[in-house]
Amino acid sequence: MTPGNRRRTLLGGILLLITGVALNAQDTSLDELPGLRERAVVLHIVSRIVEQNHEVVWDSQESRVTIPGRPVGIKLVGENLVVAVQFTPFRRPNSRFVLVAQGQIWINVPNEGISYHTTMQTIPLEFDEPIYFFPLGSARESDSPSIEVMLTMHPYEE
Repeated sequence: MTPGNRRRTLLGGILLLITGVALNAQDTSLDELPGLRERAVVLHIVSRIVEQNHEVVWDSQESRVTIPGRPVGIKLVGENLVVAVQFTPFRRPNSRFVLVAQGQIWINVPNEGISYHTTMQTIPLEFDEPIYFFPLGSARESDSPSIEVMLTMHPYEE
């Protein structure tokens, strides 16, 4: 099976059996601890599947309030694929932010078995700057669909 056919088969399963995006930052109220409200940020996450003709065939959008150091996660589940990603913003001493993106991918390739891949990246981040994450890689073949996750961080406003 060629890599393009393998990717098409895997994403085809996702299209039929996506269970949704689960964003699971711990839900501590901003009123529970002093100083949380001033440090809080909003992570806006757009997950989508893009076909070979650049047509978006599935997307999900979610916004979550978190604080630096507390992760926000997404999980995409398909017939032959599970993608779990956590995004954790951190504030540096110079008041700039970095985003740590950690991904885990389980792929069940027919007649080959299950493969497991991990990734971890630290990315400088500014408010309102879009960051793209490609769980299956960014190298796009003209005949294969892809998964794209775009994250934007905004200051928290009541």
